[in-house]
Amino acid sequence: MNTSTTLRFDEKVALVTGASSGLGRATALLFAQRGAKVVVSDIAIEAGHQTVALIREQGGDAHFIACNVADEAEVIALIQQTIAHYGRLDCAVNNAGIGGLWHPSHTYPSDNFEKVFSVNTMGVFYCMKAEIQVMLKQKSGAIVNVSSVAGLAGFPSNMAYSASKHAVVGMTKTAGLEYAKKGIRVNAACPVFTITPMVTGMFEVIGDYKDKLEASIPMKRFGQPNEVAEAIVWLCSDAASFMTGHAMPIDGGMMAE
Repeated sequence: MNTSTTLRFDEKVALVTGASSGLGRATALLFAQRGAKVVVSDIAIEAGHQTVALIREQGGDAHFIACNVADEAEVIALIQQTIAHYGRLDCAVNNAGIGGLWHPSHTYPSDNFEKVFSVNTMGVFYCMKAEIQVMLKQKSGAIVNVSSVAGLAGFPSNMAYSASKHAVVGMTKTAGLEYAKKGIRVNAACPVFTITPMVTGMFEVIGDYKDKLEASIPMKRFGQPNEVAEAIVWLCSDAASFMTGHAMPIDGGMMAE
C-alpha cells in the first residue's frame, strides 16, 4: 500500500463535530479533499451549512446535521442520521468544545465549570459511546478526540478547560486499550493555541498575556487550523494504522520542553 493510498478516504464516511468554523471546518474540508463523504455537525446551523457549501464547491460530498453534543439524545440522533444518510461511519473527529472563564481556581465559578465539562468532556463521551457501537458492528473505525496541550499540562487560571481536556486524554487512552483488538483506533489531538474564533476571542480577554503565550511556544508562533487538521486526518488514515491510545501534541515544540 503506497503513501498516496493510505492518505485517501475514498468511499469512507467522516463525521466532524464543531465543524462550522475554525479547526472543525478545516478538518471537514481536508477530509473532503482526500475523498471522504463528510458529515458536518454543529449547533451553529447557518455556519454549518456554509461549511457544507465550501465542500460542495470543491466537488466534495457533505451533509449537515445539527447537534448539541452536551445532549446525549441529540448525539444518538446524530449518529443514527449519519448512518441513515451514508450507511456507515469510518472516521469520527470529536472536536466540538468551548473555552472556560479565566479565574484562579479558588474563585472559579462552579456553574461555568459544569458547563465546560458538559460540552468538552461529556460531549466527547457521548459521541464516542455512540460512534463505537456503530464501529463495532463494522469491525473497523478511527476516532480522534480533540484535546489540547492544556490536556497534557496545567493551564493556570482556567481549571475547567484544563481538567476537561485532561479527561479527554484519559478517555482516549482507555478506549484505545479497550478496542485495540476490535479494529477500532482511538487517538487524541492536543493542539497548542490555534488561530480559531474561540482562541481569538480568548486573546481579547487576556490582552497582553497573549504575547507571553506566543513566546512560550518554541516555534514562536501560534498554530493554524490547517496544520492541526493535517495531523487529525493523518491519525484517521491507514497511514496511522499502528497508532491507538495516543495523545499527540501539535504544539510547535511546547511539550518537548
